[in-house]
Amino acid sequence: MIGAGKTTLGERLAERLDRPFHDLDREMDTELGRSFHELVREQGWLAFREIEYRICKRFAALERAVCALGGGTVRYEWNTDVLRGTGLMILLEGEHALLADRVRAVDRPRVNPGASLEEDLALIWEQSAHLYRRAADLVYRLVPGRGIDESVADLLVLALSQRPPSGVL
Repeated sequence: MIGAGKTTLGERLAERLDRPFHDLDREMDTELGRSFHELVREQGWLAFREIEYRICKRFAALERAVCALGGGTVRYEWNTDVLRGTGLMILLEGEHALLADRVRAVDRPRVNPGASLEEDLALIWEQSAHLYRRAADLVYRLVPGRGIDESVADLLVLALSQRPPSGVL
């Protein structure tokens, strides 16, 4: 989900595992030469999803990497199909208030136009929780106030207990 800490935790996890880190949102911004938020505002979510799929295919070909997907990537079966079996998929799950607090300052386009940030997150989760959980090999529940290093240590224990393949973690 949006605001779950995929980039922050992913970077630290990659560092601890001595693996390269790739972030879907950053790669999209690099490919576009501007913020993907602008793309969504100008051309809509479909244009975003087309580029997202191309990036997922690139991620699927990586070996021994940690990748942070976009907040909605796994809501689309074509993305989960291309990523399935390439590595361990971890869902970072948290309270909507925590997620909203983390992204409040970001001018992020809403998935549900006209909704407040809290309403948007609640609607996304209500409609798609089953997709997030189905894509996940592991679920890590975010604890408010828990430090980044503590969360990364938890994730390492969870991930390494699964003996992931050499692909994407």
